Amino acid sequence: MTTDVRKLPAGFGRLWTAQTVSSLGDGVSHAALPLLALTLTRDPMALAVVTAAGTLPWLLFGVLGGALVDRWDRRRTMWVTDAARAVLLTVPAAAAALDMLSITLLAALAFLLGLGGLFFDTAATAYLPDLLGRDPALLERANSRLRATQTAASGFAGPPAGSALLALGRAVPLLTDALSFALCALLVRSLPATPRPAPQARESLLRQARAGASYVFKDQLLLGLALRPAIGNIAFLAVETVLALFAHDRLGIGTIGFGLLLTAEATGGLLGASIASFLGRRLGTGTALTCTAALEGLAVLGLAAAPNAYVAGLTLAVCGAGMGATMVLAPSLRQAIVPAHLMGRVASTSRMLAMCAAPIGAFLGGWLATTYDIRTPLYTAAALLLTMTTITATMTTNRRVEAALRAATPTNNPHHPETRDPAQAGAL
Repeated sequence: MTTDVRKLPAGFGRLWTAQTVSSLGDGVSHAALPLLALTLTRDPMALAVVTAAGTLPWLLFGVLGGALVDRWDRRRTMWVTDAARAVLLTVPAAAAALDMLSITLLAALAFLLGLGGLFFDTAATAYLPDLLGRDPALLERANSRLRATQTAASGFAGPPAGSALLALGRAVPLLTDALSFALCALLVRSLPATPRPAPQARESLLRQARAGASYVFKDQLLLGLALRPAIGNIAFLAVETVLALFAHDRLGIGTIGFGLLLTAEATGGLLGASIASFLGRRLGTGTALTCTAALEGLAVLGLAAAPNAYVAGLTLAVCGAGMGATMVLAPSLRQAIVPAHLMGRVASTSRMLAMCAAPIGAFLGGWLATTYDIRTPLYTAAALLLTMTTITATMTTNRRVEAALRAATPTNNPHHPETRDPAQAGAL
């Protein structure tokens, strides 16, 4: 059976461990960075600048980054990127220790960490299907494990630890995240090699990037899978930008409480990741994705109306459950149906759409909170999520999913004509 534990190769265990360690560091920073920013300013627009800066690399380099990943060795790309991020974090840590931290420095840090995330995440997404032989069942099972442990590390352990470490000194959470990147780099470097993408010397980088983007935009299913996180990121970044301020001013939550609030979201995320495969089998992947998207919108609506911290924590847990299931089902489906030589570009194009939308959400959240009320960004986010669910429901139906999986069977053979790069095909 494809669900047999022995079917997962030993290399997956190391990848799993590496990403879990890195996620723990990310969870520390996820809680610490907004709180660090709050020690420097109370201006919602300034907070929005820091939030948006981390998404700008995807806007500027997203598709080109995917084309580069399709040229480079994916394992090497991952470990070099994380080693560089470990070194990078020592700079703001030193600034924090010397009381020289600023919003400008935090924004620059967010940008450079986001650039590293572009290359690491794209390479990891392309590496996994190569490691698992592009088996749909194994991909879903592997992504479920990755998502569950990443959620546990970045949500359960990370945020409370980040809040607690910040109490020890402003440099401490930054150094902790640097250590996590260094350990991840060492683990990734020990992973087994996979076949490198076939060289495409005759094609320019720009043309290869366009081929990947075209592959997404011409396929209704892939486009639907890309639009959901794109619209969703506008909504979620609008919420994230003001969440620390909302929790402090309206819910009366302090530093430790804010970490626990993020942990509630992670609790739901862990549950959602663990039941994602069940939902996909019971409802069909397309219907399951529509249901989880609707759940996210309703949960954010509940957060906007939350009268106290307990209700807010419950709504975030429900939202996290929807997101956790989505983040297992959607990537697994994409990895199963996209040809190996296009995986980096398709993944980066999809992620670019999501990340490019995020600055809009960050500034929208800051503007709405400044112009109207701190709850206004939350109500707006809920409306966007529910509208997005309605629009994309017909693009990711069960019928489309089943047809795409049937058509993807030839991709296991790299010499099959259907696996040829569209740009290459046009040049022949």
